[in-house]
Amino acid sequence: MEGFAANNDAELLSKTLQVEQKLFYFDLKENPRGQYLKISEKTSGSRSTIIVPISGVAWFLDLFNYYVDGDDEEVLSKELQLDAKVFYFDVGVNKRGRFLKISEASTTYSRSTIIVPVGNTRKDGWAAFRNILGEINEASQQASGPSEHLGGLSDEVGTGFLSGGSGEAAFEADTTGDRAMGLTPAEDTGEAVVSKVIRADQKRFFFDLGCNNRGQFLRISEVIGPDRSAIIVPVSALEQFHDVLGHFVDITRTQGLAAASGANVRTVAAAHRRNEN
Repeated sequence: MEGFAANNDAELLSKTLQVEQKLFYFDLKENPRGQYLKISEKTSGSRSTIIVPISGVAWFLDLFNYYVDGDDEEVLSKELQLDAKVFYFDVGVNKRGRFLKISEASTTYSRSTIIVPVGNTRKDGWAAFRNILGEINEASQQASGPSEHLGGLSDEVGTGFLSGGSGEAAFEADTTGDRAMGLTPAEDTGEAVVSKVIRADQKRFFFDLGCNNRGQFLRISEVIGPDRSAIIVPVSALEQFHDVLGHFVDITRTQGLAAASGANVRTVAAAHRRNEN
């Protein structure tokens, strides 16, 4: 996994954290395709790394807030999908205590995992990890401004939470669906992928600008739990879509039906308590 981060990528910020006997290295980096966060766990004789697209740092921060602030017996497993990447968050326990296991899976690399010990009874290990994520998130926003634009890192396109029971299946099905429709994944085009996400109650809507041999298109995907559906809009029709949507926005504003939507982190699965040595 570490091969993903090229040696000539610019280093914007570095942080180091020790939790019990483990060292964690946080490296905010940038290349022509955008920013990303490299998180490495080092123990005696071993090192494991996950790569988080810059669009996912705020989601990681929200999830760590959830695990730090949540009740020990009520926190649940989570799956965070960044299109072709899926990050799995699972709470476990071994003879040394509780831990949070974060696994990254993608179509390009084999699964990579880091394990963050909870620390003492005040969860100081998770809290310290969370605090560094907050510093990095703030630094990245100051450098580029707050945005939901994804910089085309590897194959990530959209952002959302999937159902815990079928995350990997949905991940595979989504990739297969793109191929079946003749869509060109980001890694094939060599172009930066422009994407945005809207969260509304239990739904996520992803807007992904792409291209294939027939030209440019906008893919609009709706995700509800493990289910995902999409429509493909040719770029030539976007102005008409814009006009029609604006028409209905004006109607709902006039009628007072438009409701503001906020961030929504959805519970997706019961946590699996594991005994790991």
